[in-house]
Amino acid sequence: MKTIFSGIQPSGTPTIGNYIGAMKHFVELQSQYDSYFCIVDEHAITVPQERLKLRQQTRSLAALYLAVGLDPSKATIFIQSEVSAHAEAAWIVQCNSSIGELERMTQFKDKSAKQGKSQVSAGLLTYPPLMVADIILYQTDVVPVGEDQKQHLELTRDFAQRFNSRYGNGNQLLTIPEVYIPKEGGRIMSLQEPTKKMSKSDSSKKAFISMLDEPNVIRKKIRSAVTDSSGIIEYDETEKPAISNLLTIFSAFSGESVDALVERYRATGYAVFKNDLAEAIIQVLEPIQKRHDELMNSSELDDILDEGAEKARRSANKTLKKMQNAVGLGRKRR
Repeated sequence: MKTIFSGIQPSGTPTIGNYIGAMKHFVELQSQYDSYFCIVDEHAITVPQERLKLRQQTRSLAALYLAVGLDPSKATIFIQSEVSAHAEAAWIVQCNSSIGELERMTQFKDKSAKQGKSQVSAGLLTYPPLMVADIILYQTDVVPVGEDQKQHLELTRDFAQRFNSRYGNGNQLLTIPEVYIPKEGGRIMSLQEPTKKMSKSDSSKKAFISMLDEPNVIRKKIRSAVTDSSGIIEYDETEKPAISNLLTIFSAFSGESVDALVERYRATGYAVFKNDLAEAIIQVLEPIQKRHDELMNSSELDDILDEGAEKARRSANKTLKKMQNAVGLGRKRR
């Protein structure tokens, strides 16, 4: 089986956009690949975090991984900081990357332009090498990403090719990964600004639905979601981005095609459509939330994460040793 790797930051409870665009696909892919799904907590500290809150969010995200259907007998589920090879490999990646290519990364460019380079952490510049390390350590063949993460995959591919050329002596030390972009639901937009991606860090709580939002909160957020004045339910991303986004969400949660939904609600108006959309979301999220809460209050979650970290260490350390040998780190015993 080919290997797949992906990780999500525990910087807050995932939104339904994260579920549709990533986590739902993880469940579908885990049987097709040798799967590694990680909670990338080291990435989260590129900006200041509250210690106890970060730990709680890390544990909660791990519980959600399992609650949505990830199976520890099929996938390796672990926390990034519990596998030290990630940080060690990232240093080797940094030493084989240029400042120029790191400064071209979109997030660093945007934040340093807004705040000034003197105000952003060095980690914001060097976290892409950590992301590269995350991927190459598992000799990853496929990485599921959104369109906005393709730049990091290109950095990973460039590094793996450079490393193999520089140190491989004709051998492929590191696998060059391919990008996997979901065909459907890859980009869920804000409920308040449908031209902007849904984000858990949005200043407006009405703009996103959290995976742990209570049913009445979900109903209120869907009722307040922007639409347009026509009252006609049709899919047109250019002319009607708001209702098109709601149709995409409805399709993802109901399993019904967008075309079928358009036909069913064409004459009903927005109120009925929104009511049924909210109930479709609640029907999927309620059992996930129940399982999440059970895991958060049991030792089962810790046992799974302990086992996942051990499996990840065994795999990652093999690649790390290759990298260390290639660049000349450590002793060669006689």
